[in-house]
Amino acid sequence: MEEVRILAINPGSTSTKIAVYHNEDPIFVKSIKHSTEELDQYDTVADQMPFRKQLIIDELNEAEISDEHVKVIVGRGGLVKPIESGIYEVNDAMKHDLQNSPLGEHASNLGGLIADEIAASLPDARAFITNPVVVDEFDEIARISGHPEFKRVSIFHALNQKAVAREHAKRTLTKYEDLNLVVAHLGGGISVGAHKRGRVVDVNQALDGEGPFSPERAGSVPVGELIKLCFSGKYTQKEIKKMITGQGGMVAYLGTNSAYEVEQKVLAGDKDAELIYSAMAYQVSKEIGAMSTVLSGDVDGILITGGIAHNRWFVEQVISRVERIAPVHVYPGEDEMKALAMNALRVIRGELQLKEYK
Repeated sequence: MEEVRILAINPGSTSTKIAVYHNEDPIFVKSIKHSTEELDQYDTVADQMPFRKQLIIDELNEAEISDEHVKVIVGRGGLVKPIESGIYEVNDAMKHDLQNSPLGEHASNLGGLIADEIAASLPDARAFITNPVVVDEFDEIARISGHPEFKRVSIFHALNQKAVAREHAKRTLTKYEDLNLVVAHLGGGISVGAHKRGRVVDVNQALDGEGPFSPERAGSVPVGELIKLCFSGKYTQKEIKKMITGQGGMVAYLGTNSAYEVEQKVLAGDKDAELIYSAMAYQVSKEIGAMSTVLSGDVDGILITGGIAHNRWFVEQVISRVERIAPVHVYPGEDEMKALAMNALRVIRGELQLKEYK
């Protein structure tokens, strides 16, 4: 088989993760940490691009990773326009939207931009992004919110949800496109998606406003109370937004965003921690139940994934409430680097069609 090397790039708010794959096998993995002082030099996230790109090149050189066989550089997709799931080649239209995102700034916007610049410096290399958080496969009925001024949008952990769903199909000797699944990604944010024959036809907006509360997000808070708070004069718009995303959920109740730390408190007999942790599991279970109705109760499996899926007490709380709906399968963690690289490899091998961003 031809030697194929893939460079995967996943920029985050305080780190840039990189991995080099030789076909299916990782041969180099590194998480480059960025201090607040380093990033504060830049006015915008886009301004960080040359800095982060050079750090990646330096790490590859230090590890003596030859670029001779690199065919693809695949970046974590950013806040581009809503698109179908899949893998897209970076083009001028995408670069424009990554630099001037219609949905705002985010470090993941740098993934495609850095991939494109590095690919341009290599012979015959190409730059891709795959399954960004704005993947949108909603049924039209799912877009209706209750008032025409408010439209439900699809923003969720698409990369990991899709990768786990395909891995489950592989393990069960089926095809993802033949299955109805409810996939719950449990991390700093929580998203629960209804996967209907290969499409995520509904999912809670995990970035800033729907569904279960999480370690850092408030989820679907009572709307009337939120309106009163907004007009109380006590808080600025920025402060209220922080209550919803960043300082909501477990942080607001217990002062920590570490689910592991909270679980240890629960196991040690802390009743306050147990109530809040149980409530988060309760809300996740409710969302799983809601998504099962989107699939008309025809659910082949419930998949639990993300970092919190490592926490046995929490997972057992969820399973006890939803196991009568469908068999529950737990896939702890989220291997985003592998998901990026494997999607690129499937394109190289002709198993997945490359899509054009417009």
